[in-house]
Amino acid sequence: MLILLNKPFGVLCQFTDPDGRPTLADYVPVPRVYPAGRLDADSEGLLLLTDDGALQARLADPRHHVEKVYWVQVERVPGEDALARLRASVVLKDGPTRPARVRAIEEPPGLWTREPPIRHRAAIPTAWLEIGLTEGRNRQVRRMTAAVGFPALRLIRVAVGPYALGGLRPGQWKEG
Repeated sequence: MLILLNKPFGVLCQFTDPDGRPTLADYVPVPRVYPAGRLDADSEGLLLLTDDGALQARLADPRHHVEKVYWVQVERVPGEDALARLRASVVLKDGPTRPARVRAIEEPPGLWTREPPIRHRAAIPTAWLEIGLTEGRNRQVRRMTAAVGFPALRLIRVAVGPYALGGLRPGQWKEG
């Protein structure tokens, strides 16, 4: 079984939390499925859950080079030099990243409002990027954009390999 979930902002990628924070159990009432990869609580978007250990490993393990695609809203507007640095490789504390697919995009149409909303600052413009990675280090997209001078304000995963978020709204899921 494979489930595609649009994980809302603030939800933990686990089924229980001793502190009572929102978890996957609040959205997916299906027993014995586990996330294939993770999204931080402050990230949104596509999370795949499965009961198939081999599929979980194939999707989550960076050795398989499965591309994960993110829309990221960054502070300020990056120029071509910053985009080129993101594409080539960014040196992080845990080593250089693999080359990434990066392009500037318009704000995605039909994007839902995030709760709580991103803090708007009139004097600081924002921009949207689409970033495709074939590895998945902890908070990697956020660390990459910050390393080139453009902190991430909002991060939404829209695809993992052949699986895409499509029209799922936050908290909605479907079988894949």
